[in-house]
Amino acid sequence: MRINVKSEIAPLKKVLLHRPGRELENIAPEFLESFLFDDIPYLKKAQEEHDIFAKTLTDNGVEVVYLHELAAQVMADPKIRQQFIRQFIDEASIFDPHLQTVVYQFLDAISECEALIRKTMAGILYNELPKSEVKRLASLVPNNYPFVANPMPNLYFTRDPFASIGNAVSINKMHSVVRNREVIYADYIFKYHPEYQQVKNVYQRGFDFSIEGGDILVLNEKTLAIGISQRTQAEAIEKLAHQLFFEVDDHEVEVILAFDIPKIRAYMHLDTVFTQIDEDKFTVHSQIQETLTVFALTKGENQELKITEEAGSLETILQRYLKRPVTLIPCGGGDRVIAQREQWNDASNTLCLRPGEVVVYGRNNVTNALLEKHGIKLHVIACSELSRGRGGPRCMSMPLVRGEK
Repeated sequence: MRINVKSEIAPLKKVLLHRPGRELENIAPEFLESFLFDDIPYLKKAQEEHDIFAKTLTDNGVEVVYLHELAAQVMADPKIRQQFIRQFIDEASIFDPHLQTVVYQFLDAISECEALIRKTMAGILYNELPKSEVKRLASLVPNNYPFVANPMPNLYFTRDPFASIGNAVSINKMHSVVRNREVIYADYIFKYHPEYQQVKNVYQRGFDFSIEGGDILVLNEKTLAIGISQRTQAEAIEKLAHQLFFEVDDHEVEVILAFDIPKIRAYMHLDTVFTQIDEDKFTVHSQIQETLTVFALTKGENQELKITEEAGSLETILQRYLKRPVTLIPCGGGDRVIAQREQWNDASNTLCLRPGEVVVYGRNNVTNALLEKHGIKLHVIACSELSRGRGGPRCMSMPLVRGEK
């Protein structure tokens, strides 16, 4: 099966990554907030760290495919390529007809498909375009903004634009405009790539409400956990539940546990505060437990959702649905200062290679030591630059295929 993800922890077989590119070099300090960054990663070092991450996966039997390569394969069809360029221009909010023509010609002149995709990811500067003799009012008004099409520096967090759920995918509507443009690549891959175009789509980017892959955890074939977060709206979870329960044939999901977490940047997605690492073990940022509420969405009558608030602690709720005792391992050992520091550096954002074996960032030494104490095998990677984007190993990976546990 092209997509087969029915667990967070089953052996990882195939994963989608994006190696950071020139889009990181198009971040300037004055645009940090609008591009959702707190600092500017050094590209060369970020690429070296990402290559080590990818090699860690391949050394452990995981097939790695890259976003720009899959998208470029779709562009081999001239008609799809033309359609893509026009849609890219539209989604970049280039409204001036003359400028649209100039940008189209600029991109269409890039003959190599991978170079075309990489250029759309990196962004387009006004000073890259040929000088125009056409005088328009907009061109005569001083404009200090350098980009005609913004870069997409968050792309190396491939977890968010879409999510693998069972044998289907959700093509997500992202919370912010700057990130919603990233979804165009997944959209084209799942519409036109010969290997993926038949995959069922259980959510569409044209829906009204935002949902991001970092909030979607596949606990088992019947149970999803989804964060109501800074980036994912409760209405989107209801829409996804309705799609899974009533609109999509042959889907196994029976319950969605909606985790209501604080709506702040530090906890932007559920997987920044909670991930599964073994059959019975989870990492958790203990501070979310102080205010956490969990709701269960199940299939009701007459195509209506049944929504109930779950009683008890997080351990009790997980045990109820996983039908086994569970252990919650606190980020930073539960120490308030250490936990906040290491959670900020994604100590709770692990990528599971197989039960009890995870990829982690090396800088979170307190949490990592605690994981090892609980019998978890760690694959530690460097992250001085990758972590500046506020995402960990899970954020940087989209599993396409997991095996049987």
